Amino acid sequence: MFTKSSLKNISLNASGLIALADLRTIARRTALTGSSSYLDIFFLAPGIHCQQDASEINRGEYPVAGAMTTGYVFRIENQATVAYLQSVGETGHLTNVFVSEPCHPSLSDGSRIVGLVFYSSGLALTANVAALLCAIHDWWALGVIGMLALARLVNVLVIKRRSTMGWKGASEQGEQGDLLILLSQDRWVRMQGLVDDIKAVTAGQWLKEPGTLEGFAVSFGTLLVYGSAVLAGNTSTTGSLLLACLLLCSAALLGLCNSFTNTLRMFGRTVYKTGKPKHYGRRLLMAQELVKESGRSDWAIGMGLIAPTESEAGKEKVVV
Repeated sequence: MFTKSSLKNISLNASGLIALADLRTIARRTALTGSSSYLDIFFLAPGIHCQQDASEINRGEYPVAGAMTTGYVFRIENQATVAYLQSVGETGHLTNVFVSEPCHPSLSDGSRIVGLVFYSSGLALTANVAALLCAIHDWWALGVIGMLALARLVNVLVIKRRSTMGWKGASEQGEQGDLLILLSQDRWVRMQGLVDDIKAVTAGQWLKEPGTLEGFAVSFGTLLVYGSAVLAGNTSTTGSLLLACLLLCSAALLGLCNSFTNTLRMFGRTVYKTGKPKHYGRRLLMAQELVKESGRSDWAIGMGLIAPTESEAGKEKVVV
C-alpha cells in the first residue's frame, strides 16, 4: 500500500529547494501570452518568484524599426514583442510576421493543440499529486503546495494589474502598416497588419512599473516560495519525492508548452509568423528590394540601410 513510509533509507529533505531554481519558463510563458490567467495558479513550476522578471525577457534589446508606409523610424520597446521576434528571427534572413485579431483561422494549427495538451497535463499533474498527498495524509507536503499556489496567485494578480493596456498613440482605423525591424545578429523581421493592431503590440508599455502595493505583494510571494522550501524539510520521504516530481515535471511540461506556442498574444491581438524566412547574401540587397516595393527610401536612409543620394544629402544639410 502506498503510504508515507513506503520509501525507506532515502532522504529527500532538500526537495523543496527545487522551487527556488531561477528558471525563466514561467516568465517566458507570461511574455508569450501577454499576461497571466487564473489557471496558471495551479501550474507549479520552479521560478515562481521570477515571473515579474518577464519585463527583462528581451535581454535589454530594443531594436530599431522603420515604417515603410510613412518613413518614420523608431524603436520597439515592448519587451514581450521583442522577445518573440528574437525567437522567430534567423541570421541573414528576412522573416515575415503578421498582427491580427486572435480569431484568425490560420492560427488553428497542430502546434497550438500540442501546447494546450502539455499545459493541461501540468494542471492535471498538480491535482493528482495533491490527491496522493491527501491519500497518504502528508499535510506538510500539501501545505507546501498550498504555499506555492498562493505565491503563484499573488504573482498572477500583480501581472494582471501591470499588463493593462495603456497609451498606444492615436488611432488610425483601417490603415495598413508595414514595418521593417532590425534585430541583433543580423536578424530582420517584417511586420504587417493594421496600424492599430501593430501599435497595440509595439507602442507604449507592456508591463507597467510596479507600485508600492504591487511591490509588497511580490515580496510576500517571494517569501512564500522560500518559506515553502524551508517547510519542505518536514515532509515525509514519499511526500518529498512527489513534490520533487511535481516541480521537475511541471518545468519540463511548461518548457514544452512554450516551445510549441508559436504565436504571441497581447491586448486582444495575435502576432504570428507567415511563410518561410528569405535568405539574403547582403543586407543591402534586402533593403533595396523593400525600397523598390514600398516606393520610398526615407525609412531605409533613417535606419542606415542605404546611403542617401547627393540631392537628398544636400537637402539634409540645408535642414540642419
